[in-house]
Amino acid sequence: MPAMPEAGASAAAAPSAAPPTALGAAAPAQVRAALRSPGLCLDLGAATLRVRSDAPALAAGLQSVYREHPLASALPWVDIDLRIARARGARRWLRPLVRLRGEAAHPFEPFPAATALPLFEWGANWMLGLRLHDHLLLHAGALERDGRALLLPAMPGAGKSTLTAALSLRGWRLLSDEFGAWDWRQRHFTALLKPVALKNESIEVIRRFAPDAPLGPVFEKTRKGTVAHLAASAQAVRLRHAPALPGAFVLPQWQAGAALRLEPVDAHALFGALAFNAFNYRVLGATGYDAVVHLVQAARGWRLVYGELDDALAALDALWQREVTTAPG
Repeated sequence: MPAMPEAGASAAAAPSAAPPTALGAAAPAQVRAALRSPGLCLDLGAATLRVRSDAPALAAGLQSVYREHPLASALPWVDIDLRIARARGARRWLRPLVRLRGEAAHPFEPFPAATALPLFEWGANWMLGLRLHDHLLLHAGALERDGRALLLPAMPGAGKSTLTAALSLRGWRLLSDEFGAWDWRQRHFTALLKPVALKNESIEVIRRFAPDAPLGPVFEKTRKGTVAHLAASAQAVRLRHAPALPGAFVLPQWQAGAALRLEPVDAHALFGALAFNAFNYRVLGATGYDAVVHLVQAARGWRLVYGELDDALAALDALWQREVTTAPG
């Protein structure tokens, strides 16, 4: 029988558990095996998901854009369970396809097998928006600095993802490119940490902005054009459960050649922008209304029009320093 430690012995004397292997550092065969069975699990912060797949291209794609996430084949709980499988039938030899299945449904038409990663990303976002109702989910880029969150609510095409990616490469902690996940019970934002989805011209903008940016593979001629994904940093992954209080809301709009404009938004307009850009505002009913009211009272809003990325970043840094970092209280 092994000897029991003496009373008062330091807990530090016990050997510490080895840190989990990062997904990007794992052996490809290990990742492929996990995807086949029992599944690859990803802890995103506010939610967890499990994916199972026999698609040959998915393992390498996940290792590229979730490179800093821990490799895990089991978690105590998963919120989202999905499968990406090769389509069957005689046509699979001429034009290999993959299908996504989640919640016993096939929400999308089959994708070309080489684009299994974009299918996973879009399918996971769809499932999170459909099922994660213990948070108010704002359609927004979300980042953290000084313990507070910067939210960038916007419609597609407004430059939200490009701005979110650039800020995450300039010292801001990425929470999400797609979801501002507001826990209305604890009254803080939590990460839903997936890679930043960049489309078309935004890919080259970020490459020029940060040549060493951890971009994954480029997929051309998808249903959203050319897409690539920016991996989250090791620090963002490590802190994905760290909360962030409301700091500021900025409604971005990129316009080619536009001079920079950063103007305050009154509380009524901010309420409308947040409620309109929430995936589950209507589903939550009175809870959603109360959550948006609290957010409008907790932080101010601005509208940002920009034509040059560096100008926008400088303006946001100055705004943050003036209105958030040094603000009383």
